[in-house]
Amino acid sequence: MTDHNAEHHMVRNTVRDNYAKIAESGGNSGCCGPTSDGGGCCGPSDNVEIPSAQQMSAFFGYSDEEMAAVPEGANLGLGCGNPQAIADMKAGEVVVDLGAGAGFDAFLAVGKVGPTGHVIGIDMTHEMLAKARANAEKGGYSHVEFRLGEIEYMPIANDTADVIISNCVINLSPNKPQVLREAFRVLKPGGRLAISDVVATAPFPADFEDDDHLLSGCVTGASLVDDMQTWLEDAGFSKVLIDIKEESRAGIADWAPGRGVEKYVVSAIITGEKPGGGCCGGGATC
Repeated sequence: MTDHNAEHHMVRNTVRDNYAKIAESGGNSGCCGPTSDGGGCCGPSDNVEIPSAQQMSAFFGYSDEEMAAVPEGANLGLGCGNPQAIADMKAGEVVVDLGAGAGFDAFLAVGKVGPTGHVIGIDMTHEMLAKARANAEKGGYSHVEFRLGEIEYMPIANDTADVIISNCVINLSPNKPQVLREAFRVLKPGGRLAISDVVATAPFPADFEDDDHLLSGCVTGASLVDDMQTWLEDAGFSKVLIDIKEESRAGIADWAPGRGVEKYVVSAIITGEKPGGGCCGGGATC
């Protein structure tokens, strides 16, 4: 019998250790990109030109203005899309960022919700949390906070958030259905889920499955589209949409040069809504 608890613990530790190293080096350039020491987390990078964090973020949809708007060191190039573009955040809203890292998306969200809004970033890595908090102080952000916690068990009360965003993080969870149930719990009635993540479009080859670097690198943790759709609906979400971005494969290839990972995973925009917000959504009355 498989010990799922032990397996989940092992996956979390693997991911936590990898992202602690990224936080300390500040040199990762892509979800599965190489670190600043020149080595690749998913295989050799000899004679391969390594995209910068800025190049990776630009490829996945961030504007120059967005990248310039955050403190230096907040953008580690770890995403596979831009949830800012799909979340439709409004002034005064509460936003929760799952897997906030060094704070990049959380800081951009602060600009959308303004001084009457609030942003909560969650991360399970102490080193990332310290980096995000230091960046918040450096940038003078007063309407954002970063909490230590696992996204499967969020340190947030029921019905708190108007919007939940995430960028290439849920694939790293060993228990994705639980993450989605937690997201549903934390959202207010009428609240929105707006995430960018990778999904699997084909079964992984055998040599991928036991590669911890490909797990931490947002590859082998990707779920099949049909599974993600089912988990979202089972969690209670309505208006579920999983929009695959085929053009993302070119950028994903850089996460593990020469491994062909782009044949198996692709970036997607994943959205849904928690029912019950009234006809105007977000708890508004008509």
